[in-house]
Amino acid sequence: MAATSLSGGGRQREPAAVRLGVAISDWTERWFPDAFVFALVGIVVVFVAGLFLGRSPAQMTHYFGGGFWSLIPFTMQMALIVIFGYVVASSPPVYRLVRWLATIPKGPRSAVAWIALFATVSSLLSWGFSLVFSGLLVREVVRRVPQTDYRAAGAAGYLGLGSVWALGLSSSAALLMATKGSIPASLLPISGVLPFSATIFLWQSVVMAIILIALSVLVAYLTAPDARTARTAESYGIRPEPLEIRSPERQRPGEWLEYSPLLTILIVIVGVAYLAQLFGSKAGGIAAGIAQALDLNTYNFIFLLGGLLLHWRPRRFLEAVSRSVPATAGVLIQFPFYAGIFGMITGTPGDPSPISKWLAELFVRVSDPNSYPVLVSIYSGVLGLFVPSGGSKWVIEAPYVLQAANDLKVNLGWVVQIYNAAEALPNLVNPFWMLPLLGLLGMRARDLVGYATVQLLVHIPVVLFLTWLFAQTLPYVAPLVPQ
Repeated sequence: MAATSLSGGGRQREPAAVRLGVAISDWTERWFPDAFVFALVGIVVVFVAGLFLGRSPAQMTHYFGGGFWSLIPFTMQMALIVIFGYVVASSPPVYRLVRWLATIPKGPRSAVAWIALFATVSSLLSWGFSLVFSGLLVREVVRRVPQTDYRAAGAAGYLGLGSVWALGLSSSAALLMATKGSIPASLLPISGVLPFSATIFLWQSVVMAIILIALSVLVAYLTAPDARTARTAESYGIRPEPLEIRSPERQRPGEWLEYSPLLTILIVIVGVAYLAQLFGSKAGGIAAGIAQALDLNTYNFIFLLGGLLLHWRPRRFLEAVSRSVPATAGVLIQFPFYAGIFGMITGTPGDPSPISKWLAELFVRVSDPNSYPVLVSIYSGVLGLFVPSGGSKWVIEAPYVLQAANDLKVNLGWVVQIYNAAEALPNLVNPFWMLPLLGLLGMRARDLVGYATVQLLVHIPVVLFLTWLFAQTLPYVAPLVPQ
C-alpha cells in the first residue's frame, strides 16, 4: 500500500506513526495464527517444563486430565459476561445511543480516536459490553465517515480489551478474588478474599486507568491514516448495515406473555430488591456494600436485569441472547485447555506439581519488593500470549505470584492490579478476545493486529512504570480468610 501522495508538486509522506501502523498491519494480515494455536502451544510448554522438573510423562498427563474440567463454573460465568454484554449493547436504547455517538466525528482520524475513547471507557463497565458496543459504533461511524480506515477503526474498537478492561468492574481476577466460592481451595489461604476496595477501587488503580485511556486515544489518532491511504470498509467488500433484532410476529394466543412487558417488570423489581438487600446487608453503607458484594455472580445478575429491562419484552430478549451465543464459542472450547494448564502447574493436593513452587521461589530469588512489580508485569504479559484469558490465567499464576508477594511483603491487592494492567497488554496481539468484534465487523484478526501492535509498543513502558510507581504507595496487608 502506498503511504505517499502528491501535494503541491512534490511527494508528501504520511507521518511515521501512520506508516508504522500500516506496515505492521500488512505483515500480520499474512502471518498471524489462530488463538487456539496459542493455547495448544502453552500446554506443550508447561508439559515439557514439568518433565524437566522431575515429573514423569504419566504424572503430567494425570495433572492435565485432572484439571481439565476444574474451571467449568468459571467458564460459565465468563460466557455469561459475553452474552449479557451483547444483550445490553444491542438493546434499542443503547443502540440509539450508538447511532447518535456515530454522528459526532467528521474526519477519518477523529473517527478512529472517537471509537478508541468509547471502547476504553465502556470496557471499564464490562469487557463483553465493550466489544459489542464498540463493534456497533465502528459500523455506524464508517457508514457516516466512509473514508475511515476500517482496520484502524476496528483496532480502536478493540482497545478496551488491550488497555484498561481489567482495571474495571468486569476484571476476572478482581471478581474472582472477591468471590470466596470461586477461589480455589488451595489458593484461599495464600490470598484470602480481596474485595474491590482492595483492588479496582484503589485510587492508584483509577489514576492508572485514566492515564492509559488518554494514551490509547492519542496513539489511535496519531496512527490512523487519512483518506489518502485508508483501507476503507468498501475496499474489503463490506457495507455495514444498521443492526436489527426483529421478533417474529405473535401467532398464537398463548404467546401473549412473550410479547408483554409484564413479566419483565415483575422480575426486574424482584431482582433490584434483592440487590438492594444484598448491598445494604454489608457494613459501611451502600457504596461499601457494593464494593464488598460485587462478585462474578452479582455482576452477571446486574447485567441480566439490565438486558431484560432494556429489551422490555421476553421474546426480544431471547432473540438477543440467541444472537450472542456464537460469540462464546472461543470461551467454551478453550477454557478447559487452560484448566488443564492450571492442573499441570498446581498438581493435586496429594501430589503437588513442582512447577508452582519452583516459580514462586524463582520470583523471590530474582526480585525484591522494589523490582517485584516490574517482574510480575513482564511475566504476566508474556504468559498472556499463551493463555489469553484474564480469569483462567490468573488461576494459573495466583498461587505462586501471591505466595511470592507474601514472602516479599508486597500489597496483595495491588499485585492483582499489577496483573490486571499487564494482562491486558498481550490481548492486543492475541486474537482470542477479538472474536465477538470480528464477527460484527466481518474481518479477521490479522486485519486489526497491526494497529494494535503499535499500541502495545507504546503501552508496555508506561504500564511497567505505573505499576512500579504505585506499588511504593501501598503497605502490605496479610491475607484475610473469612470463616
